[in-house]
Amino acid sequence: MITQKIGFGGSDRSSFAADPARSRGRFFAEPPSPTRTEYQRDRDRVVHSTGFRRLREKTQVFLVDEGDHYRTRLTHTLEVSQIARALARALRLDEDLAEALALAHDLGHPPFGHAGERALDAAMVDYGGFDHNAQSVRVVTLLERRYPRFDGLNLTWETLEGLVKHNGPLTDRAGRPIGRYTERGIPQTFTDVSAQNDLWLWSWPSAEAQAAAIADDIAYDTHDIDDGLRAGLLSLETLADLELPGRILADIANEHPRLATERVIHELGRRLITVLIEDVIAESLRRIERMAPTSSDAVREGGEAVIAFSEPMRKADEEIKRHLHTAVYRHESVMSVMGEAEDIVSRLFARYRSDPESMPASWRPGPDLDDRAAARQVADFLAGMTDRYATAEYRRLFPAA
Repeated sequence: MITQKIGFGGSDRSSFAADPARSRGRFFAEPPSPTRTEYQRDRDRVVHSTGFRRLREKTQVFLVDEGDHYRTRLTHTLEVSQIARALARALRLDEDLAEALALAHDLGHPPFGHAGERALDAAMVDYGGFDHNAQSVRVVTLLERRYPRFDGLNLTWETLEGLVKHNGPLTDRAGRPIGRYTERGIPQTFTDVSAQNDLWLWSWPSAEAQAAAIADDIAYDTHDIDDGLRAGLLSLETLADLELPGRILADIANEHPRLATERVIHELGRRLITVLIEDVIAESLRRIERMAPTSSDAVREGGEAVIAFSEPMRKADEEIKRHLHTAVYRHESVMSVMGEAEDIVSRLFARYRSDPESMPASWRPGPDLDDRAAARQVADFLAGMTDRYATAEYRRLFPAA
């Protein structure tokens, strides 16, 4: 269980905001910082981590070497962080906790984006599968090795909770998996970390964690449109057929009838982010008034999200996501490149499993590990790779490919 309650807080917070002065603390007790709250320390530990630096050369949608201006996993993360802070500030939440969660939420993404995740999940199907959200938790609890007394970053209870519940509650009150975890069960990493820290898997996370999660949705809706337009997979004409982008494009055309296409694209992105953020703020204020939470725990036990899109905006968001899925993520050119990326990850996993000596000495599974643990260690090694490193490893181990 968490052993320490430390830190100091500010006064300009909602009654239901997370308060670092009342944090449930860290698993390993540490003396408080004289200059930073506990959530500021969490944010700083994430920023200084090895996993965070690697995000610079990990794919978001388009491979890192396909162009200098496409988003990487790092630039996506920074955009999520900015949006999460904006939401937290408007709703008088703890901005530092929201930012820490935004910065950490994708630490577990493997190389080549979701293609790498699909390949690792297939390779690990007999060993518990692979989930990038669970891998983010492994990074901050086990794989970062920077401190003399513990593995991981020793983050606060609230930050761990927000990472584990990035997609909302994992179980019902009886402990039965719900939602996305109904079919395959809850990743072992989540259950292990919750067993140590009692993370209330049945509840919603803090309002700050919900703000970080919806900021993730807003960020990739808007920047995937921008990248899709830049790549020529989307057009302003087809986006005009969608309800929300179409309305924004019509307003831009009325206000600036001869605006250059490049500026139209930038203005679309800017206005789209603004509309989505303002909708979340307005809808969240309505829910806050109705639910009247008086503490962070009241948010957890509220039975529904307190930070959310309005129903019309939720439908508009889903329409955007469907279009991006068809026109960008499943486009033939993207699928071809991602198919090659999946093959790289699959073949590297098989090679490391059959020939552990081909791995760096510090990562080779030891003789004391059973088959499941050895496979997980290989997955940990692969998940930490950047696109560039994975490609270099592939060329080293498969020179004739």
